[in-house]
Amino acid sequence: MNAASPERLDLPVSGMTCAACARAIERKLAKTPGVGRANVNFATATATVEFDPKRTQLADLIGTIEKLGYGVPETEAAADAEALPYRNRLIAAVSLAIPVMLLGMLHRAAWVQLVLTLPVIFYAGAPFYSGAWTALRHKAANMNTLIALGTAAAFVYSLFETLRGGNEVYYEAAAVIIALILLGRTLEARARGKASEAIRRLIDLQPPTARVWRQDTEIEVPVAEVHAGDIVVVRPGERIPMDGVVCEGASAVDESMLTGESMPVDKAPGSGVYAGTMNRSGGFRFEATKIGRGTVLRQMIEMVKQAQGSRAPAARLADVVSGWFTLGVLLAALVTFIAWLFFAPFGTALVNAVAVLIIACPCALGLATPTAIMVGTGRGAERGILIKGGEALEVAHKIDTILLDKTGTLTVGRPQVTTISPAPPFTEEALLRFAASAERYSEHPIGKAVVEAAYARGIALEQPVNFVAETGHGVRAEVGGHSVIVGRPGIAVTVDGSFAGSLEIADVNKPEASSAVGRLRSMNLDVWLVTGDHEKAAARAACEAGVDHVVPELLPDQKVAQIRKLQAGGRRVAMVGDGINDAPALAQADLGIAMGSGTDIAIQAGQITLMSSNLNGVAEAIELSRRTFRVIRQNLFWAFAYNSIGIPIAALGLLSPMLASAAMALSSVTVVMNSLRLR
Repeated sequence: MNAASPERLDLPVSGMTCAACARAIERKLAKTPGVGRANVNFATATATVEFDPKRTQLADLIGTIEKLGYGVPETEAAADAEALPYRNRLIAAVSLAIPVMLLGMLHRAAWVQLVLTLPVIFYAGAPFYSGAWTALRHKAANMNTLIALGTAAAFVYSLFETLRGGNEVYYEAAAVIIALILLGRTLEARARGKASEAIRRLIDLQPPTARVWRQDTEIEVPVAEVHAGDIVVVRPGERIPMDGVVCEGASAVDESMLTGESMPVDKAPGSGVYAGTMNRSGGFRFEATKIGRGTVLRQMIEMVKQAQGSRAPAARLADVVSGWFTLGVLLAALVTFIAWLFFAPFGTALVNAVAVLIIACPCALGLATPTAIMVGTGRGAERGILIKGGEALEVAHKIDTILLDKTGTLTVGRPQVTTISPAPPFTEEALLRFAASAERYSEHPIGKAVVEAAYARGIALEQPVNFVAETGHGVRAEVGGHSVIVGRPGIAVTVDGSFAGSLEIADVNKPEASSAVGRLRSMNLDVWLVTGDHEKAAARAACEAGVDHVVPELLPDQKVAQIRKLQAGGRRVAMVGDGINDAPALAQADLGIAMGSGTDIAIQAGQITLMSSNLNGVAEAIELSRRTFRVIRQNLFWAFAYNSIGIPIAALGLLSPMLASAAMALSSVTVVMNSLRLR
């Protein structure tokens, strides 16, 4: 009996304060019966779980998270509501910490400082202490542990000094630390919110309602109540609510949210339209074909969510370090305290140990990679570049060789008339009019190319009579009383038995092909053309585009073999294709880049999907990856450097706990803001 297919679920998680929290939840979820894989992303505050629905239910997963002391908000509104008390705590902490700090600087009124500090400890700082207690119950330690130990030590010692009539109190340290950390958390949350704007903007693109034509009446209904096959009405200036095919009317539609290209696309009966795109001019009706999760927009959103929730290989080192970091800091603080007892009073030793606890923040390490990936993949989605995960983004910046398929990738993917050669007394217009009129009802791609060429020149076609299509030989028909034959495989046209001229048909390169290849070469990438087409056509396409290496007449398995050969030579290979025959090569390459205009199989095989058929998207994807990993390296450097420098300075007594808390908060905000530069 076959096992049930695993389900994938993204759960929002509230209450996480550092990467150690994420790791604790991840380990616990992974041990839940029926869970195959669990990944908790601190930056996106999301737990991604793959599980067997026959063995584990949603309630079990939520229960596991809540037992650890964290929450699972049902909606974004609920998450915002949970964040409100933190803002209130920040206001209370700042209002009380300022007078405590001023009195502390004057070394006066210890009892007044105590009274003002109590609400800061037991109200504003309550989440830190409850979080530390929950971690302790599960034999773990996290950032809450460091904050709770540091502030509690300063407060308890000061309380003892106050009760015995002493003046050496550190209430201001406890109060100001809590206020500054709450401020840092608030700023960090806002910055992380900006980093995740890409998904929210995509979600907002789909209108909540649609106008549907039912029983000869136009009615407005929620999008959820529209069914496949319904006729949907769209007016100028409105967003299209779901995917479909135009059945009546014409318009120009802005599809930049899908493709990243700003030029509107003309739509007529038979044209496909997509949810979230903007109707710019005329009104039309279309038949709904894909609704809900089936639309391209929803698939984009899911793909971006998966990418932002994934972990890149570069994040593993930071995860391992931050996982053990808290325990190391506790040990460092203990050593600092004991060492200072030999040289200074108890209070000085305590303050320096507290500074070590507070300065050592694993948050920056935990945020370094996921925030950059989150912003990078979001930026890519806005440009029509869908990246399936952090691993794909990491691989892309290491690529040194690009293999391009020809048909539909380097070329437009359909035959076009490139040369019109009339024989006297026929003109180009007359020759094309006879040929296109004869081919008017042909289903052959070459015949369609001839008709499209005539329409493009504004030539009015005549109605063909006695149309006959002869497989492999062409068509014959009567046009305006003349007998016309359009021969195959070349296009030789005869009118009333006389040779009228010829048409040259070819699959031409895309307009941007030459500039796109030049852009790739300027990035020190070696560009190849691998195709199943014959040598002459492949050589012509490569020459026009500026591709140096050409390997023609390859079957799908031979393309795979070519990629393996390059990989064996130490190359990092990206394959760019759009057809079913490209799927094996896309899967074999270190990085598969699928053109979004291609087949579903190619898109599924690729790790990066270009929603536009524009070849410049390949260079954009590589450039985005390179920029993202420059930012990740910067983030990791500063996160490691910050802790490497900050902890010794604090241990030497050169950093007060208040400055340590400010620096700790600033480190996390800096990492997130650096990632936001990718936008």
